[in-house]
Amino acid sequence: METFRDVETAAYCPRKLYYRRRDPEADDPPSEVADVRELAFRYDELMTDDAALAAAPTALTPTQYRSRLGRSRAQFDDWDALADPDRREVHLAGRECRGVAHKVLDDPPRPSLVFTGDPPTNGVWEPQTVRLVAAAKALAWERERPVETAIAEYPAHGVVREVPLTTRRKAAYRSALRTARAIDGPPARVGNDAKCSPCDYREECGVQTRSLRSLL
Repeated sequence: METFRDVETAAYCPRKLYYRRRDPEADDPPSEVADVRELAFRYDELMTDDAALAAAPTALTPTQYRSRLGRSRAQFDDWDALADPDRREVHLAGRECRGVAHKVLDDPPRPSLVFTGDPPTNGVWEPQTVRLVAAAKALAWERERPVETAIAEYPAHGVVREVPLTTRRKAAYRSALRTARAIDGPPARVGNDAKCSPCDYREECGVQTRSLRSLL
């Protein structure tokens, strides 16, 4: 059974998934990832405690952060349940994928996943969409009822977004799932500098990234 992270990575770069599966340390996130993820459980504290906010690994100034988090709180109907969820780090196993939902909300049931990077201007990045759909489908399988939305949190930016499971998003998930299942050797290189330059596996992959000088 594929993991939520597998299908997310397959949507981003199938070759990266191939190398990550061969890496024994791939499932050990850096400490800074855990520190940012923990912010998603400290929203109320960060809104009221100046010292805590000043020391927190946010991507914004304190004023900007509280302004953006305040907008997220005003736009989200079930903020109290999101900020202090009853169910945290929930292991889900569906028919096709398994993994961890950082939060699970009820009435209606929705998984929330916490992302430590930067959010796009609107919506969510497509690989993250795939991961959200995987989590929602697994939750639906366990609950034996439809799950129509998921939640994406970018706690370093104070951003929370509800993500409807549209037909297009479900199709992207199915495509990534097929890709992840089909990998039994290194897929073709992506050749995308924006993806390859920060990749942990670029040396094993052998991809050549271009400098700004060479592009000019």
